[in-house]
Amino acid sequence: MGRIFISAAHGGQEAGRVDPGAIAGGTTEAREMILLRDLIVTELRSRNLEVLAVPDDLSAAGTISWINSRVRRGDVALEIHADAANSPTVRGASVFYIANNNERRSNGELLLVGLLRRVPQLPNRGVKPDTESGLGNLAFCRQIAIASLLLQIGFISNPDDRALLQTRRRDFALGIADGLASWSRVIDPTPGTPTDPNYPQINIKINGQNYAEKGILVNGNAYIPIDLVDRLQIDLSKAPNVNRITYRKIVYVKAVELRDFNIAVSWDANTRTVTLRSNLVICPGQFDKIMSNGNTSEVELQLFLRNNNENALTRFPDLPKLYREEGSVEGVNYDIAFCQMCLETGFLRFGGDLKPEQNNFAGLGSIGGGAEAASFPSARIGVRAHIQHLKAYASLEPLVNEVVDPRFRFVTRGVAPLIEQLSGRWSADLDYGTKINAMLKRLYDSAGFLNANR
Repeated sequence: MGRIFISAAHGGQEAGRVDPGAIAGGTTEAREMILLRDLIVTELRSRNLEVLAVPDDLSAAGTISWINSRVRRGDVALEIHADAANSPTVRGASVFYIANNNERRSNGELLLVGLLRRVPQLPNRGVKPDTESGLGNLAFCRQIAIASLLLQIGFISNPDDRALLQTRRRDFALGIADGLASWSRVIDPTPGTPTDPNYPQINIKINGQNYAEKGILVNGNAYIPIDLVDRLQIDLSKAPNVNRITYRKIVYVKAVELRDFNIAVSWDANTRTVTLRSNLVICPGQFDKIMSNGNTSEVELQLFLRNNNENALTRFPDLPKLYREEGSVEGVNYDIAFCQMCLETGFLRFGGDLKPEQNNFAGLGSIGGGAEAASFPSARIGVRAHIQHLKAYASLEPLVNEVVDPRFRFVTRGVAPLIEQLSGRWSADLDYGTKINAMLKRLYDSAGFLNANR
């Protein structure tokens, strides 16, 4: 059986300071994960499994480098996190795996079942592709050279999850150890020389046409030859984190990483074929421009909301229509505004500082630094204020409608024409723009823009 690498998230140096992770209830995510990790390591070693604990003083990037410098075939890697949410009612455990890898999804199910058998009071939030994470992809799932998963053991911001973790830490550790042992047995490779792997070949299809050269399957992930990337006119020179391997004198790249270059990637297990589509409806040069045209229909926005919160449209049935109308009037891409609303409100679950009756869908502040965020008399006016605030950041053009955004005049006009430039401005979160971009890709994937001809 291979070895098990386990990392406790946070606690290392990030941007010149110790990263505590989420903070809630008088504790930190780093502290809770280190305590849990130590128990898991002890339990696994008592079962005669070989375990390597990642040093706690490493950054996220350092953690990945530390693991990759030591891996052997058949090893697995797990990072444990505690999530946090604006609303203290959100709770439960989930596992993230690299998108399009059905084998890794099955591994994640083993891990989650192991935990929930020991702690059945913990709600099950499911096994999810990393494209559904806040950032749209997870480095720990993608950049580790062996099979890897990221486990969120609950929400530190939720009192019930936090109490469960602190009073039944050993049960958490036993459950995770059960899942890890099962996963490790599944990954254990067939006999062979570790230094001379024999990866199975896979078929490649591009825009509906079969490609003559074969790809390879590595740890359940499809890899394609680098010359195919060149043919797709993708420049990887500025993407050092895209996984590359050399196998039998040919350089291959992990296919799923091409999603970040607006290439749709899917996998057919029956025919062992990785399919790539580059004929996107969305023009790449317009993707992240706030002042641009929206692309979705009202129905597509409704479906996206309902698929992520089945009760989302109960209180605000006309919200997709309002975003399309108000965005179009001011020349703001309503898809971007709509995705920002989904991020800010948790798909209209609200919680935290925002309440549904405020009709504030983007966390807009009030004048004078009041304790509460701004309130608006109707959903349409709330959407209009959101659109106007985006236009203030992204454009020098005057408003079409009368101003209803209470902080419109305080914005330096035109300072943020791109989504990424909202980071540190609209929100103090420096990943804020990345999270909106990730949500936008989820919307376009849901609408079929990223995986089919239209």
